Amino acid sequence: MADNNQTKQGQINIELDEQIAEGTYSNLAIINHSVSEFVLDFVSIMPGTPKSKVKSRIILTPQHAKRLAKALNDNIKRFEAAHGEIKDYDKAPIPLNFGPTGQA
Repeated sequence: MADNNQTKQGQINIELDEQIAEGTYSNLAIINHSVSEFVLDFVSIMPGTPKSKVKSRIILTPQHAKRLAKALNDNIKRFEAAHGEIKDYDKAPIPLNFGPTGQA
């Protein structure tokens, strides 16, 4: 008899604890890359606050970054099909050179 706690071959058992499940708000992503990795820094900038901190940093291989971009694009297309076009602002609220620069 098979153990019910075992996953089928090819499946991954992913756990999500309560603190991570709450999520972290971000309204700015700073993306840097090197030959071997992409670094995504997520920041929350609040109006009238002169200083902000990176809330989360995710480091990806180039292959995973490309898969993430494709998955995000697919999800945006499905969202817009269900809810209408997501409006984008003509001008970013902060300069594009804002934030740390990454090096590997």
